[in-house]
This record gives sequence, C-alpha cells and structure tokens, in this order.
Amino acid sequence: MSPARLRPRLRFCLLLLLLLVPAARGCGPGRVVGSRRRPPRKLVPLAYKQFSPNVPEKTLGASGRYEGKIARSSERFKELTPNYNPDIIFKDEENTGADRLMTQRCKDRLNSLAISVMNQWPGVKLRVTEGWDEDGHHSEESLHYEGRAVDITTSDRDRNKYGLLARLAVEAGFDWVYYESKAHVHCSVKSEHSAAAKTGGCFPAGAQVRLESGARVALSAVRPGDRVLAMGEDGNPTFSEVLIFLDREPDRLRVFQVIETQDPPRRLALTPAHLLFTANNHTEPAAHFRATFASQVQPGQYVLVAGVPGLQPARVAAVSTRIALGAYAPLTRHGTLVVEDVVASCFAAVADHRLAHLAFWPLRLFHSLTWGSWTPGEGVHWYPRLLYRLGRLLLEESSFHSLGMAGPGS
Repeated sequence: MSPARLRPRLRFCLLLLLLLVPAARGCGPGRVVGSRRRPPRKLVPLAYKQFSPNVPEKTLGASGRYEGKIARSSERFKELTPNYNPDIIFKDEENTGADRLMTQRCKDRLNSLAISVMNQWPGVKLRVTEGWDEDGHHSEESLHYEGRAVDITTSDRDRNKYGLLARLAVEAGFDWVYYESKAHVHCSVKSEHSAAAKTGGCFPAGAQVRLESGARVALSAVRPGDRVLAMGEDGNPTFSEVLIFLDREPDRLRVFQVIETQDPPRRLALTPAHLLFTANNHTEPAAHFRATFASQVQPGQYVLVAGVPGLQPARVAAVSTRIALGAYAPLTRHGTLVVEDVVASCFAAVADHRLAHLAFWPLRLFHSLTWGSWTPGEGVHWYPRLLYRLGRLLLEESSFHSLGMAGPGS
C-alpha cells in the first residue's frame, strides 16, 4: 500500500483513539465528575422563505429525487405507516386519515419534533395540516405523494412561532425544511430506499445464521454471547462470538439487495451499503476475496458460501431488490459472519473491510473488559455513528458508499 493511501488511515486510527474515551463517557450513564454542564445552544429561527440545508429539496444533499406517486392500490403503499401520536394534531380535511400516513422515517422525525414543540412551548402541540396526498392537490412530483413530506404549524396557530418551529424541525432530523408560507412550514425526508442504504449495513429479521450447536436460527433470535458461523482471517470457517448489535430495528421496513447464486444455490438479502466478499473468478483463494458493497455485486462474479467441506465460491446468478421487515447488524469478534450460508462482513458504508475491523478494535476490547452482559437495545449503536463522522473528516469520498455520503446515520 502506498504511503499516500496509508496516511489518512493512520490519522483516522489516531484520532479515533484520542476521541474514544470522552465519547464513551458521554454515552455512559450519568455526568462525568468534574465536568461542566454546557449551556443550552441558542436556536436561530429560519427566516421566511429560508430552507435548510441550502440546496434544492430533490437533491442528494436534501430529501433526494422523487420516486413516483403512491396509491392505496400500489405495491409501495405498504411503505406508509399511520401516525397516531396523541401529541400531534392532524387536520385531516379529507376525513380519510391520509394525513396520518407517512414513511417510517417521516414518522420518526415528526414524533421527535412533537416532543421539542411541547418542551419549547408548554401547552402547545404540533399540528399537521398536510401529509400524504392521494388526491393530486400538490404540484407535480411533490414528496407529499410519497408520504415523505408534511406541512406543519403549532396548535395555537401563532405565526410568530413558525420560524422557530422550522428550526426545531431541522434539529429533529428532517432532511429538508422550508419556511414556505406565512401559514405553515414544509418538511420532508429521504426515501426509505436511500435512507436504508445510507444508514449502514443490515440483514432482515428472518435471515438465518448457524450456531456452534449446529442449530439454524433467525437473526432476530440471536443474542450477544452466541457463537455463529463466520470466516477467519485465513479464509477458513470458524465460530465467532456475537459481541453486540451495531443496528437492531425490529419494526423498520428496509430495502434489501438480494444476491442469488448457483452451484450451489444460495439467496441472501442485505442492505445495499453492506460488504460482501467477491472475486471475478472461482480460482481465487477465500482469503483473497475482496470486500464489495452489495449494491455493486454483479451477475457473473463469485461470492463465498458455506459448503462441504469449508467455504467455496458460488457464481452470482441474479441481483434484485425487495422490501422486508427488520434490520439486524451483529458484530462478531472476527468481523465476519455467514448468513443464509453466504459469507458477509459485519461492516458497511466504508469500502475497506480491514480498516473497519481495525477501527472496531476498541469496541471489541471494551466488550471483553466490561460489556460481557450487554443486553441488545434498539436503533443504531453510538460507536458506528462516531466512526462514520470521523471517517467523513479523514477518509477520501471514494471510500464511502455513494448514498452513505449524504449524511450521518439515521
């Protein structure tokens, strides 16, 4: 490896070690003794007609391109979920419940904003005047047609609050916020497709792994401490301990890349930014297969699968996409695992498996020392979030999955 390519990796690892201890403290229970409480950051209201970020709504840096209108009869209608949060008032002029329907990402941001509104103005609630549109009341290619946009006010309809309401929406994580009208604020989010790819690498809930006992179990049933089939550094099969879940979201719909092989036949679903091990011919030894984003795997390439004996190459016959429930990303001690009899990395978003495995060394060490009884929670673990932000500062853009460069994880 050339010194020019090595330098940013060394800087990445050094900065990681310097920042790791304060980051771990910040994510632990309670305040650090002797630390000073930071004063609350002053929120600056958006000006009328201002939008954040300062790019057009349907660009990669904001909510992304329009993907087509969703109708009740369409296959994509299952991407929408109702929001019955009692802390949000839905205008629902049509009396059909349409304003309550939205993507999961939009729902999560809206629920977060509802809490911020009540904290900012006690006794006031968030009000949604427009949500999913099935009647064609908005402009062509409006994200309202996909359940990815909402128009909001406060329950008291005090227009003097709307500039600050827009700022609160930015803080709540909406991908694009526009103080569009004196009468409302417009907010939108990325599609579930691009958001799923951006937030990293996962497998669906029903994907199966093999335990050391020989039993096959779904990832939703796996717990830290279980030993699952994986691949060692020498390219041979081994059983590796599950340390934690880097992401665990049982109720989240995700878009998965489906890789199908022949000779032997296997079928694996994983998010597009997840890493698989591939080669262009079947004669490569397993240890020489290179890490490749799932979205870049092509028919005719070879992936590694569990065979008899050991691991063997299998030719990719087809690549497709599908939506499935659940998102599970276990981290094993070896940094690999075999899911549906296909060898995969535990890592995503960054193209270098070895660098990712090295960057997670402190987490493996901490687990060995203190986290043996860790119980899996839900959502993305704080450590990969930290690594992603550091990597964005220190690594070249080409090191990341293309959708991963849109912003930090969900």
